[in-house]
Parts: sequence; C-alpha cells; structure tokens
Amino acid sequence: MQLRREYDVIIVGGGVTGASTARDCALRGLKTLLIERGDICDGASGRNHGLLHSGARYAVTDREGAEECIIENRILRRIASNCVEQTEGLFISLPEDGLDYQAGFIAKCREAGISAEAMDPAEALRLEPAVNPSIIGAVKVPDAAVDPFRLVDANILDAQRHGADILKFTAVASLIKDNGRVKGVRTAFGADIYASQVVLAAGIWTADIARAAGAQISMMPSKGSLIIFGHRVANMVINRCRKPANADILVPGDVVSVLGTTSDKVPMDTIDDMRATPAEVDLLLREGIQLVPSLERTRIIRAYAGVRPLVVADPAGDGRNVSRGIVLLDHEERDSIPGLITITGGKLTTARLMAEMATDLVCRKLGVSAACMTARLSLPGSEGRKPRFEDPGYAKAAIGRHGGEVSMMDFEKGREVICECESVTRAEIEYAVRHFGVRNVSDLRRHTRVGMGTCQGSFCVRKVAAVLSEILGSDAYPADVLVKEYLDERWKGMTPVLWGETLREAEYMIRTNGNEL
Repeated sequence: MQLRREYDVIIVGGGVTGASTARDCALRGLKTLLIERGDICDGASGRNHGLLHSGARYAVTDREGAEECIIENRILRRIASNCVEQTEGLFISLPEDGLDYQAGFIAKCREAGISAEAMDPAEALRLEPAVNPSIIGAVKVPDAAVDPFRLVDANILDAQRHGADILKFTAVASLIKDNGRVKGVRTAFGADIYASQVVLAAGIWTADIARAAGAQISMMPSKGSLIIFGHRVANMVINRCRKPANADILVPGDVVSVLGTTSDKVPMDTIDDMRATPAEVDLLLREGIQLVPSLERTRIIRAYAGVRPLVVADPAGDGRNVSRGIVLLDHEERDSIPGLITITGGKLTTARLMAEMATDLVCRKLGVSAACMTARLSLPGSEGRKPRFEDPGYAKAAIGRHGGEVSMMDFEKGREVICECESVTRAEIEYAVRHFGVRNVSDLRRHTRVGMGTCQGSFCVRKVAAVLSEILGSDAYPADVLVKEYLDERWKGMTPVLWGETLREAEYMIRTNGNEL
C-alpha cells in the first residue's frame, strides 16, 4: 500500500470506534488514514461479550444512554445484519431480587422507547428453558448478539472501498505540532504523516497520546473479565433484573456462550496486559449459575479480560458508578490545541453514532458539508445478496461469517477445509490475508474464527500455520514460529480455567503441537 504524505484526517485506533469513523469519513469524501498499533479489533473492541444492547440495561440509571442504544440497535440490525443475531433478551428476577426493581425497570424502558414485555415465569421458561427455574419474574427486551470482529471488518472494508488507507502494526510515537497546532503523527518507525485533523479513537490508550500533545483527559481503566463456555447453553441474551453487578449477562454467540462481566478499577500501567484471574473466574461462575444453572456442568474454554475507557470527573470512583456515555472532545476549544479531536467512552452498540459525531466535527473544521450516510447504507456482507454455489457445503460457514463477501473467495482452488471446527477453508484464509493484512494465526483467528471452535486449535493450528506460512512466505513467516506465537497467546486465556477436563485438554494441546509454554 502506497500511503499519502498528507490526509484530511488521520484516525488513531483500529477498534470499532476508529473503524466506524474511518468509514464515515471516507463516505463523506475525506482523504482518510486509520492507523493501528496492532491488528484490527485487537483491543477492547475484541474483548467484550458481544451484546448488542437494547438500552434496557441502562434505562434505570442513564436514560440518554438507553435511548442511544435502542436507536443504534435498530440501525445495526438493518445495516449490519450479517454481524447481528437477533436473539432477543430476557431480564429475569430471582427470589432474592424481588419484583420492585422489575416494575420500575419496565417503566423506565418504556420511557426510553424500549419495548419491555413482562412475562409470567412459566412462559419465560418455555421461551428460554435454560434460565433458572426459580425465577419469579421476567421481562422480554430487544437485546441481540453482535460479532465485534465481523462488525469491525465490515467497517474497515467499506472504508477502504471508499478510498481510506489502513495502516496496521504501526504505533503512533507522537503527534506532530507546529505553533501549537497538531499537524499529523510520527510513527514508531520514524515516518511523519500529515493531516488537517487528527482523531484519537484509541480507547484507554487515548489518554497517553493526548497527554503528549498537551491535553489532559482524566480516564479510569475499568477491567472487565469474561468466560467463554464451549456450548451454546441458551438462545436468548439473559440478564439479571437488578442494579448492574458482576456476572449478570449471558450472551449466546455462534456455538458458544459468553458470561460477563466484572468491573474493577485497575492501574494505568497494567492496561497492556489484561488477563482474567482465577478469582475472577470463580466469582463469574458462582454468580453465572444463578442465571443459568447448567453452566456449573458446562465446559469452560477460556477466560479473557478487556479494559473500558471511562472518562471521569472523579478518578477515585469505581467502574460501576461512572457514566459510560459518549465523550467527544474538541481540543481546540477545550485545550487551545487546534487539529486534535478525541472520541471515547460509549459502547460497542453506539460506535456508529460516536463515529458520526466525530466525523461531523471533522467536517465542520474542514468546511465540508457532506451528510452522514452510515445509518442507511448497508455494510459489506450485509447487502442481502449472497452468492449461490452448486455444492454450498464448503462455503456455508464462510457465508455465515462474511455474507455476500464470499463472492471474493476462490473456492474453486481453495475449498480444502483447514480448520474443521469452524469449517474455515484455504479460500477464506487467502481472502483474510489479501483484505486484512493478516500476519499471524492470532490475527487470522479474529478475521475467520480459526482456532475458536471446540478444539481451540489443538488439531488444526499446525495445518493453519503451514497454509499461512505458504501464503505469506515461509522465509519471513516460518510455520513453527507461527504455531508457537499462537499457543503462547491462547495460553494466557486458558491459565485461569485450568482444572478438570480443561486442564487435560490444555496438556494434550501442548503435547500434540510439540511446544513448551
């Protein structure tokens, strides 16, 4: 890729907010560069429970946030249909919760424009048999599940197809300033790239980048840990109908279930190494089985953690008691630093809205009058057109992941299945390398679900690495190195859950692949 020397806008951060902003800017005709220090969706955007909020969770405490969520929920169901599973959701009340909260909850949902239907416990159990049979009340809401990796990929593809450049694996070392104005970025490789506006959309890492330019943003890292179970134990999103607390959301996603989450303030110097702990896993499991008792007997695949970028007036507060609303900062007005904008806070569900707000501000700064189109234009893969195959078996899983994008995959030459758990073919791997600049197996996992199935890569990682090495060039990317990198990374999420069957499986994975971690 040949980068320009100058852009209208540079966006720092390749998570869902940065990707959505790059798409919006490109659709409005701006010369756009997105720069990301790692792989796309490698940070907090890829470390959440994949809940497409209806807004119900925030209806009692944050009406504005609830209203934003239900509006964006409806938009994403329409423009990103291939990324969203319309599961719907239940908020359940257990005997210790009582029904007082439920009554107020329903009223607040309806005030925010969120459909909230009270259900008899017996009816709720017929609708979702997995929930705790001790429930005394239930409320049906329009929650859904969203695949964050597919959503970010689709935004990146659309941004690129409208002229944006994407620069991965390149950290921003500093912002370039001239007479107090931000004029661009200097990369860790020493390259200077200029732009009229720089938008910081790097989540919790935004604070350090802004500080280097002279702007202070008080951010509190809030760690959230989650567990992935090896089976889909429910078909609806299940929430606890009470004040938000630990382990009160279970989200079905593909063939697994995700339980979350915790919320704990952590030091800034730990944000680059977020890992779930055995104590957090114990807490999540103990509380989670109150939602769905069968979790006590369900195989745990792994645990992981992300960090929320909360902007707070009082840094001494905790993650549950601060707003998770959208924060848009015009540093020219706030800090007398022209050329710099920050967009942070919010949620996965509201990323498109955050991008619209940031791009509106960029356009005002540049004197551009183009309107936002992201709420009405479908994302790649969700246009409703899916190719037909004479023998669709080998392409069925890819169609589910990429929708109409499968037309870009050469199944005639690459129909061989490389990852059997997720039915990933050579054609899909080649597509991911070509369109997303994949460099290792962990990157490939985010774009194709390689190694995310039942065996967690135990049986396929060597085969996957061999194919990837062949595509990338075996001299620069030896297969054995790719295997070890993958196992090293996956081991981090397995260590907190190593007991029983999971421990035996982990030992087998290491022995099978001939690596000592």
